[in-house]
Amino acid sequence: MVKGFVGVIVLSILTLFGPTQSKTGCQRAVGTVTNVTYPQHRDMRNSVALLSQRGWYRGPDSSSVPVSGHDVLGDIVKFDASYRVPTASSAEAVASGEKTYARVCTPCHGPSLDGNGPVWLSKKYMMPPANLMAATTRARTDGYIYRYIRFGGAVMPPYGAQVTAEQAWNLIHYIRSMQEKTPQ
Repeated sequence: MVKGFVGVIVLSILTLFGPTQSKTGCQRAVGTVTNVTYPQHRDMRNSVALLSQRGWYRGPDSSSVPVSGHDVLGDIVKFDASYRVPTASSAEAVASGEKTYARVCTPCHGPSLDGNGPVWLSKKYMMPPANLMAATTRARTDGYIYRYIRFGGAVMPPYGAQVTAEQAWNLIHYIRSMQEKTPQ
């Protein structure tokens, strides 16, 4: 009697949570039970690495990339005033900056750095891109330009994922060289 009652309960559970096709057997029922402890938002990025041979939890590696959030600047006014490009301007740096500018910046700022790129000329956006040849941009510090390239600003989105720190330095060298060639 007890075996029959337990069999009916097991059969009921398998019927409710069981597979819809007879070919899969109890795989779906087992998967449903294990998903209770591991919800959908748990994946390899959000889980902690367990070294089973040692038996303790390991934190992230020092060279790992954060998957949530981004680099955070504490005091941006202090950063803008104190940051200096760590590399010297050279012909190679300016040429590299020009290539990066053509690939990343030209759609908004235009080929002549005046803010009249194809994105602005399409008239889909209300705020124009900055004129990099204007007096206000010339007066900006290297830290300000670097921060805007990497972290974005009021109008410009962040390009830290598309432009490395070295490419940002080369962009600053290119912008400064173009400002020197074209006085306003």
